[in-house]
Amino acid sequence: MNPDASVPILVVDDYRTMVRIVREQLARLGFTDVDDAANGEEALAKLRARKYGLVISDWNMEPMNGIELLRRVRAEFADPIRFIMLTADSRTDNVVAARRAGVDTYLVKPFTAQTLKAKIESALAA
Repeated sequence: MNPDASVPILVVDDYRTMVRIVREQLARLGFTDVDDAANGEEALAKLRARKYGLVISDWNMEPMNGIELLRRVRAEFADPIRFIMLTADSRTDNVVAARRAGVDTYLVKPFTAQTLKAKIESALAA
């Protein structure tokens, strides 16, 4: 299955280099409608202003981390927004916490474009 490359995507990470890496990999996969936010508060403002089909968010950010952003998205938005949690930490308790908060899938850094594609396919099929 090829993911729908027209899906608007919001990349959320406070580390600009990671935002650039994710955007480059998304572009290689054919995604052209990509915005980014530097933190959870900025992401919520963008989500309130525009409809996105997918959020790819880092876990470790200040002042609002990715899990809190995920909880706020699930509580505030009726339309399903697919959510991929991006982190360097794959501890089981973190994966469980993200699942309980409603994450669609989990992506551990570092990752390849093929892994990103598979995770997007999984999230959009959910």
